[in-house]
Amino acid sequence: MRLVDGVSVADTEYGAVLLDGSSGDYWQLNPTGVLVLRGIADGLALDAVVEQVTTEFEVDREVAERDVSELVAELRGQRLLRD
Repeated sequence: MRLVDGVSVADTEYGAVLLDGSSGDYWQLNPTGVLVLRGIADGLALDAVVEQVTTEFEVDREVAERDVSELVAELRGQRLLRD
């Protein structure tokens, strides 16, 4: 998976912002969302991204799996990610 062409990422003090250059829409990601997005961008499998989240934020694996799945589904639904 990767971001679709025309979507840019800008780091902020509180995480990052995704900007869809074609529509002008933007989305704010918290630090967990940024970790997920970077893992995806680095080509990691979702299981590896979940493992990073559980390690970095000391959260239950079930919670991390749900959160990662929901974020990926949302990014796909907004047409920000492609396979």
